[in-house]
Amino acid sequence: MTIYMDSDLLRKEFEFYLKNQEEFVEKYEGRFIVLKNKQVIGVYDSKIEAYEETKKDNELGTFLIQFVGKDKESYSQTFYSRVSV
Repeated sequence: MTIYMDSDLLRKEFEFYLKNQEEFVEKYEGRFIVLKNKQVIGVYDSKIEAYEETKKDNELGTFLIQFVGKDKESYSQTFYSRVSV
């Protein structure tokens, strides 16, 4: 099974989140929202629940699951790997 993800589409959804982050924090802080076509199509308590419920009616790769938080850390992640030199 191949899942096609339109990175431009997902980038636009993320930009929509950033533009409206303050409003989303007021309404949904600490929860996961699902964005599609620049609309909130679902609000959930966990990302697993958001994924499982949203994929029932929406094709994978066509929506963005986003945690709602006040600061940049709520949408940024840093990954470290151990490297031997």
